[in-house]
Amino acid sequence: MAQHAPPARGARLGRAAGANGSVSTVSGVVLLLPGASRFSPGPVRPLARALARAGRPDGLVAHAVTYGTGSREEAARWAADEAVRLYGDVPVCLAGHGAGGGTALRAAGHGAVNSVLAMAPCLGDAAHDASPEPVKQLAGRQVLIVHGTNDARSDPEASFLLAARAKKANRSTCRFEVHSDGHGLREHQAEVVALAVDFVLGAMLSGRYSRPVTDALAAPPPLGLRMPLASGFGRSLRG
Repeated sequence: MAQHAPPARGARLGRAAGANGSVSTVSGVVLLLPGASRFSPGPVRPLARALARAGRPDGLVAHAVTYGTGSREEAARWAADEAVRLYGDVPVCLAGHGAGGGTALRAAGHGAVNSVLAMAPCLGDAAHDASPEPVKQLAGRQVLIVHGTNDARSDPEASFLLAARAKKANRSTCRFEVHSDGHGLREHQAEVVALAVDFVLGAMLSGRYSRPVTDALAAPPPLGLRMPLASGFGRSLRG
């Protein structure tokens, strides 16, 4: 099958992590969208490793996305097209940190995307003004936003406001706050990765979540959008 041309020179998928490489075993694809700087990757790399371990038995694969020279949104949509071309009609999760988190939210309208994970998303000034970030593209998707309360690079209040607007269009939206953590989510990285893995596996494979995620999705705003991420989350996820 001929390879589709990327939307911009240099856009590509990294090597698959997770399932054993046989197309017939793949049941879902996570596209990992990095932030603006390779020197501050946040939790993307440990998340990729954790997803590879946890999702391998059920056929989940993860690909890091290289944006190339075009817009991040174009690259994310191209990557979703590539996932469909490579693996067929499987669900796709867009998962990103920082600028990649904002990209995941904006590119969610692709037909293959069933879930979005946005960690410390960079949303820009439009989150506050009269032309806010769009949320229509999130309808019908499972959406999780995770943000540190001490983030000095991307405003956590902006992601709350977006989540509040998204919740009106899509009840399957929740947001967790990581108290005292900054943009890189380093202080509670283990808990953030565990939360992300729980959400991705539930959204893409099992339809089941840990109790905190289930409660956050069910709770009315603002409760389900300011859910505190508990210290030690992940030690007994489904207990």
